[in-house]
Amino acid sequence: MGANPAKLSNRSRYYQGVYVVQNVDKYLGDHKKCEYRSRWEFLVFKMLDNNPKVVGWGAEPFAVGYVSPKDNKLHRYFPDVIVVADNKGVQVTTLIEIKPYNQTILPKANGKKKSRYIQEVMTYHINKAKWKAAEALCENKGWIFKIMTEKEIKP
Repeated sequence: MGANPAKLSNRSRYYQGVYVVQNVDKYLGDHKKCEYRSRWEFLVFKMLDNNPKVVGWGAEPFAVGYVSPKDNKLHRYFPDVIVVADNKGVQVTTLIEIKPYNQTILPKANGKKKSRYIQEVMTYHINKAKWKAAEALCENKGWIFKIMTEKEIKP
């Protein structure tokens, strides 16, 4: 069916595992190390693997450098997916980040504990710094950068 059953590691309560690539010739990288870290990633991997318009795809293809607003230091960010698709005879490359919708918008306090609210705001700003770096890389290469949330991913 495209993957091993979800594994729950001792350190995590998240849906994760190794995706079993069906169309190995389309996978960009080592198809035996295609790890999904959420149900949404699993669904996107399955969709890309089975989409005839997708020429190639890969998970966490490379690192993108970004400066974190938390410590103002250079860090590495690994975008979730790279996709090369055929669009009417033209190959289009898209770098995709898969995130929960609530991490793509500035959080509201809404009676949360101050420490939780501060952490959510920092996560948002770190994500924005990562995405700004990924957008710059994509613009430089003539690629598209896209953020996908549960709103775009249909089971």
